[in-house]
Amino acid sequence: MSLRLLAGVCGGLITTRNAETIEGPPRSFTMVDGIMFLTVFMMLILPSSSVEDEESKLKGKLYECVCEGMSCVNGDRCHGQHCFSALSLNDGKWVYQKGCFQVYEQGKMTCKTPPSSDQAVECCQEDLCNLNITAQLPIKGKPRYGEALAYSVPTLAIAIVAPILVLIILAVIAVYVFGKINRNHMERLNARDAEYGTIDGLIASNVGESTLADLLDHSCTSGSGSGLPFLVQRTVARQITLIECVGKGRYGEVWRGQWQGENVAVKIFSSRDEKSWFRETEIYNTVLLRHENILGFIASDMTSRNSSTQLWLITHYHEMGSLYDHLQLTTLDTVSCLRMALSIASGLSHLHVEIFGTQGKPAIAHRDLKSKNILVNKNGQCCIADLGLAVMHFQDTNQLDVGNNPKVGTKRYMAPEVLDETIQVDCFESYKRVDIWAFGLVLWEIARRTVSNGIVEDYKPPFHDVVPNDPSFEDMKKVVCIDQQRPNIPNRWFSDPTLTSIAKLMKECWYQNPSARLTALRIKKTLTKIDNSLAKVKAEC
Repeated sequence: MSLRLLAGVCGGLITTRNAETIEGPPRSFTMVDGIMFLTVFMMLILPSSSVEDEESKLKGKLYECVCEGMSCVNGDRCHGQHCFSALSLNDGKWVYQKGCFQVYEQGKMTCKTPPSSDQAVECCQEDLCNLNITAQLPIKGKPRYGEALAYSVPTLAIAIVAPILVLIILAVIAVYVFGKINRNHMERLNARDAEYGTIDGLIASNVGESTLADLLDHSCTSGSGSGLPFLVQRTVARQITLIECVGKGRYGEVWRGQWQGENVAVKIFSSRDEKSWFRETEIYNTVLLRHENILGFIASDMTSRNSSTQLWLITHYHEMGSLYDHLQLTTLDTVSCLRMALSIASGLSHLHVEIFGTQGKPAIAHRDLKSKNILVNKNGQCCIADLGLAVMHFQDTNQLDVGNNPKVGTKRYMAPEVLDETIQVDCFESYKRVDIWAFGLVLWEIARRTVSNGIVEDYKPPFHDVVPNDPSFEDMKKVVCIDQQRPNIPNRWFSDPTLTSIAKLMKECWYQNPSARLTALRIKKTLTKIDNSLAKVKAEC
């Protein structure tokens, strides 16, 4: 089949376009299908031809590639370490696309994926090598369009006894009903998808043979400046095996999964929290968002399993869990305390700052910073997670993007201006100052678990002594706004120079007047100065 090549423009992101509308082969139920699978439709298993991944000897070399797509904004050429030509089936239409992968491992992950009945990718590593290559689906064993499937109902009916036939008919009817319900649900999701901004394909990172931690670091420091490309839908999700559930909450569940032998975290959102999934997916795709102190994003996918729709967010896996869990089990020394505090401040500072340029990033405010939304690495540093309520700001257009999620943050960590509803909702600086208030509370949680002179307090959440376990909005408003109380600072902190400095810092995050609070960058610099002073004292000793 010949395709008319359209000159597109490419900026490193892969987009889709409709080439020719090809109606797929008709799917029909047979008795064998009902016995073996009990599904509404029969998937054709096609032998996939192996796609060999040619190892690049010079990973730093960039090749000029042809780029075809509706959103190629920099011309019909792009430069990367792999060129590709892809074919996929999207909503009953075949979509052809060409482009390049700017990160080496990113290309390896996609190029190693074998072709299937609805997707194929061909890769190469030469200048303009994808000009004359076209990804093709496997041909052997594939039914011709319009051709009836091999099984014949009358022939099989002779061989199957009447009771089994009755059971099959009942099973088909039941599966058809469930399938229709699921299709209706998918249509509602697609309608919402159009409202929030369509997320057609899988968003995947440069996952290859290296460890995910190495790849995340590489993505942060490679200097490519590009976001992650849109790839064929469900590529990664199909290859992930869910191992164990490691957490549950109102949002859904978190599972430890495995992809090619490595652990990943799979956050499965409940259907009532779809808006958080859409928002978090959108935020994680922001160019240059990747940072060692922000949870490493791998993929986002909308999948259907067991006749129900699941919304997956696949991220880096941290076996030590959240800061909330870690502090309940572990005490800290002053070095560990500063390492954690400085890493959180670094991640928050990166979120808050806007990076200008053609490959920049908007300023982002978290809006739900708390110890449960911060994860602990093996090296003792922390990374910020859960961006479902985040707000973005673009200074050049003065555009404030607050998303379309009616949820609010955690009441225990709400700033005074949020509780008394005096916050300027149209001012981005207001949201940053709310983050600073919450950071001060997290810093207090860390400091309580830091040993000084052999003394340490048990873990307690902020305001544990003045509000119940699940405080109401009015409970917090009375304590924080009317009584203007702040978390208690133990006297033992003032006998330790490091904890004394940290206590002073957290108080400057808790000013009733939001504009008087420190910025994230100022906090980061102050903690760095405290850390350097501590290192100097230890060196002299």
